[in-house]
Amino acid sequence: MDHRRRCQAILRRQLVDRLPYWDSLWPETTARYVAQGHMQEGESAVEHFDMSCLSGGWINCVANLDFVPEVLEEDDDSILRLDGNGARLRFMKQRSGTPEHVGFTVTDRSAWEADIKPRLLVTDRRRVPVDDYRQQRDRAAAQGRAFHWAGIAPFEQMHPLCGHENMLMGMALDPDWVRDMVHTYVDLTLRHLDILFTEVGLPDYMMYYEDMGFKDHPFMSPQMYEDIIQPGHARLFAHAHDHGLPVMVHSCGFVEPLVPGLIDAGMDCLQAMEVKAGMDLPTLAQRYGDRISFCGGIDVRLLASNDRPAIAAELRRCIDPVLACGSGYMLHSDHSIPPEVDHDTLRWFFEEGSVLP
Repeated sequence: MDHRRRCQAILRRQLVDRLPYWDSLWPETTARYVAQGHMQEGESAVEHFDMSCLSGGWINCVANLDFVPEVLEEDDDSILRLDGNGARLRFMKQRSGTPEHVGFTVTDRSAWEADIKPRLLVTDRRRVPVDDYRQQRDRAAAQGRAFHWAGIAPFEQMHPLCGHENMLMGMALDPDWVRDMVHTYVDLTLRHLDILFTEVGLPDYMMYYEDMGFKDHPFMSPQMYEDIIQPGHARLFAHAHDHGLPVMVHSCGFVEPLVPGLIDAGMDCLQAMEVKAGMDLPTLAQRYGDRISFCGGIDVRLLASNDRPAIAAELRRCIDPVLACGSGYMLHSDHSIPPEVDHDTLRWFFEEGSVLP
């Protein structure tokens, strides 16, 4: 089997000859490997480590595509920008990570309806990276790798516009406003996905990013998820299934209480399963392995220790229960690869972890 067939089989909980694998490297990690002579400047990590999949096609969801981001403040450490969503976000210059949410123009329904929603009702080809999608899809096919469309779903589309606090308060105090945002963004996504699929062709599967949890808790109750967010997810996932495409959902943080609702919405594979947030892959496999596949769940802090016996033990602790229950598994850390992970550790991790017990 090649990489593509392994990924396709795993997402359908079918047998494979070895496990597919992939991961994301921090920019600092790539820079370290280049500085040490392990990688060439500009070299693809996917090709360097012979990972199983490529991605492309991220749809631009910024409300005002004509707005040129403005620099509001800048010093040696950070830069504060105003973007086309009317959001003021502070980015750190010396390290990767989520920007600080400083302030938002949209804090309630009135600003959404007046300034944002009308812009999202129009199909705009500038939102669709057709050339990138085509190039990555063709490249994956030529190399025998799986290709997935990658992008964000409503939760990740809303909070860059209004911030987590305003969004979550809205879910509690004005749920109809947040429902309207959910379905407006779903409509936007589906219209622009249809452009990609019609003009270029289908991916092998879909990957939606939805970080819906923090440490030990999701951002919302399961009931609130099922009432407000799940109907939008169900529409997105049904659209994928109508095209014969499995759906992988990435969600950092503790999201186990939301997993049944995600499964009901049509999720085929859960990705990330962040250990430090409280997620545990064997537990998830025991509870849900008869319905979904998994990708991730290996504590990246162990990888950063570069302790191979400890990593090997964790691989067996996590992966064996998944396979024993008849589920499928793609090898991946529980987040992404920081620079503390040695190059040779990461290569060994892929080789060791992809071998079936």
